Amino acid sequence: MLLVERGSWGWHREGRSDTYRNIHGQINATMKRSIHDRISPKQVTMGHPPILDRTQNYNFNKYFDLTADPEEIFAELGYTLVNQSLQLPTASSGLEFVPALQNRLLKTLELVDLSSEMARRETLIAPILLEVCTQAKQKLKIEYVVNVNELLRGSFDYFIPGKHNLLVIEAKQADLARGFVQLGAELIALDQWTTSEAPVLYGAITTGDAWKFGRLDRSTHTLLRDIRLYTVPSDLTQLVAILLGIIQGAEIPLEQV
Repeated sequence: MLLVERGSWGWHREGRSDTYRNIHGQINATMKRSIHDRISPKQVTMGHPPILDRTQNYNFNKYFDLTADPEEIFAELGYTLVNQSLQLPTASSGLEFVPALQNRLLKTLELVDLSSEMARRETLIAPILLEVCTQAKQKLKIEYVVNVNELLRGSFDYFIPGKHNLLVIEAKQADLARGFVQLGAELIALDQWTTSEAPVLYGAITTGDAWKFGRLDRSTHTLLRDIRLYTVPSDLTQLVAILLGIIQGAEIPLEQV
């Protein structure tokens, strides 16, 4: 926190006190303007310097590396973070392909070492998303480039431009907590980038065998982080139903979201 203490002036001649007061006031005003130029409102209200250096460029991966509190990071971008159990759109039909997908994934897990990010992406994440998009007849965009401004730029790992739009990113170092900060930044970028009028945007952060969802409510600038975790292959049917529900635009009553 920055404290500025104003000094006092001694008046030696009564006849010149007004002049000294004017000079004092001008100097004081100059000092205040100088301080205001160096400090953003966030510094004053949050009690510490800004987390994001607005003279630097931030790609999405850089948000993963930030160690500051996620709520404060998102606050600097103008959004609020809330943890809650999300009621997610869920498809009730069109899931006949899931047993075959599950068998294929089980065989893959027996054969492939998932210690690398590339292995998880190619053997778990991509196959699930490709099957879902095939069923939904929806395009899957990979490494989709977005450039909103200096703070929000980079590429989405997977982007499915359905009714609600869905982002899926792989968690670096299998770290879902820090990965969600990156997901949040990408959802904020999508909010400012897309021409869609959908009131909410969805995202998922995944290690391949674990998935966590998030939602951005655009009217309130609120990021909601689901407290639940979906695992593969155990929760595959439920996971696929949610992915399909989001892409196809399954509706949820507002009082439940």
